[in-house]
Amino acid sequence: MTSSRLLRAADYPRMPWKNGAGSTLEIARDAGDGLDGFGWRLSIADVGESGGFSAFTGYQRVITVLEGAGMRLTVDGRPSRCLTALDAFAFDGGAAVSCELLDGPIRDFNLIYSPKRYAARLQWLRAEGEVRLFSSASTLLLFAAEAGVGVEIDGQSTQVMGRYDCLHLEAGGALAEVKLNGGACCLIELTPR
Repeated sequence: MTSSRLLRAADYPRMPWKNGAGSTLEIARDAGDGLDGFGWRLSIADVGESGGFSAFTGYQRVITVLEGAGMRLTVDGRPSRCLTALDAFAFDGGAAVSCELLDGPIRDFNLIYSPKRYAARLQWLRAEGEVRLFSSASTLLLFAAEAGVGVEIDGQSTQVMGRYDCLHLEAGGALAEVKLNGGACCLIELTPR
């Protein structure tokens, strides 16, 4: 049986960045306190100026611009493509990373996870009509980039998510059926190694 918990954007706690240069809204994590000990963590960051990123050695990061014109990252001296809205980009959390904002502040969405502890998959979906998918991941996270995304799990009643809400599902590896309707959302699948 899949258990679910709807996390509302208005309730996300604000935490300082590891490098002290800004703050993050923490959406969810599997364990740990502060910025240590977690196997996976989801967050939203407001980036007001170009500069360096915090290092998370031993972790993999996937970042997506949610609001603003976008940014370009430099990862260990190599420039990324221009990253614009809903274009996910993955990089090593221990790399030396800096960002250059393309045209003013941005807001971004982050998955940070330990590849030694979890296998992870992240994809952005646009549910103009109904999108149906099946997953046997232990943990499923559905993050709404827009208000009004409807989610039905295993034929149960539909929950409607607001902008930046997140539905956290624990399926324990059982096959879960997910139906999405009504907007852009990110599906993250996590399975312990």
